[in-house]
Amino acid sequence: MNTTNMSIKCVRDTSVTAVVFPCLYSILFITALILNSLAAWIFFTIPSTSTFVVFLKNVVVADLLMTLTIPLKVLSDAGVGSWHLRAFHCRYSGVLFYLTMYISILLLGLISLDRYLKIVRPFGKCALQRVCVGQVLSVAVWVVMFFLALPNVILSDQPPQVSEGRLKCTSMKSDAGRMWHEAINYFSQVVFWGTLAVMVVCYTFISKKVYESYKASKSRSQTTIRRTKSKVFVVVGVFFICFAPFHFARVPYTLTQTRSLVSHCQGQNALYIAKETTLWLSATNVCLDPLIYVFLCKVFRRRLTATFCRKPLHTGTPESPTVTSTQMEMSQLAHTNKPSGNGIPL
Repeated sequence: MNTTNMSIKCVRDTSVTAVVFPCLYSILFITALILNSLAAWIFFTIPSTSTFVVFLKNVVVADLLMTLTIPLKVLSDAGVGSWHLRAFHCRYSGVLFYLTMYISILLLGLISLDRYLKIVRPFGKCALQRVCVGQVLSVAVWVVMFFLALPNVILSDQPPQVSEGRLKCTSMKSDAGRMWHEAINYFSQVVFWGTLAVMVVCYTFISKKVYESYKASKSRSQTTIRRTKSKVFVVVGVFFICFAPFHFARVPYTLTQTRSLVSHCQGQNALYIAKETTLWLSATNVCLDPLIYVFLCKVFRRRLTATFCRKPLHTGTPESPTVTSTQMEMSQLAHTNKPSGNGIPL
């Protein structure tokens, strides 16, 4: 039996995925909607006076849009409704899901670069530290990723092929659409691993700066230094845990869609389950991103605390969105015991 016939006769086993993942995504949707709605409500009362806040606001918007696509994915995966719903998800909401995910990835990379410039080179003059440049970069990320995703919509123009009540998204793609789908998957790998490399380099230098500040301050506060280190690496931790597994599983799965690289039906189903599992893990990023806001943005944390405690913000110390929590604590370390000539001005 040749590969083509085996591929045709291979029926995707959705007995588990059609039940488990809709439940997991439903929980994710409720949690993400609450967290990101609260984050948006707080963030958009904070003026965009720094690139850091500009990037964080764009992450909030991307996460909210991604969250709003989840109900359609739940209904589509659960097989609820007609095949028209599944077709709409394949062509539109599914594309938006991936689009906003990669926008978040790029923005997290820009946040890492911004923190490097603010913490490691606080007195260096760099165009990237200007608010207008941050706004231009954010718009550029949205525009570029939108036009890269648009062919996935345009080239999914084939009559849907429904088999046993199920519709595979790739059946709606033309030959050019399948080629673009494969190419954009390779490009997505470059985006993810390139961003991860930038983040690792930036946070390596940031951690070195934190350690030097700790030594210069001669501080004995282990609690402070541990808290500072955890904040330095929270972005990398969230980024790697959410996105790395998916990018290991995505290419082999895509090749089964576009080239029927895996002929055995069992192998195809295993890759499908691996892709869906790691995709859900990637989607949890919309719930973990608020941790970044709490850990890294002092203004956000203060306003969140004031909101829950129903207390007015203290006016004794002016809010400065341009200063991150890590910078504040490094400054405290630098002034501990007031070492002469050794403090790091931040």
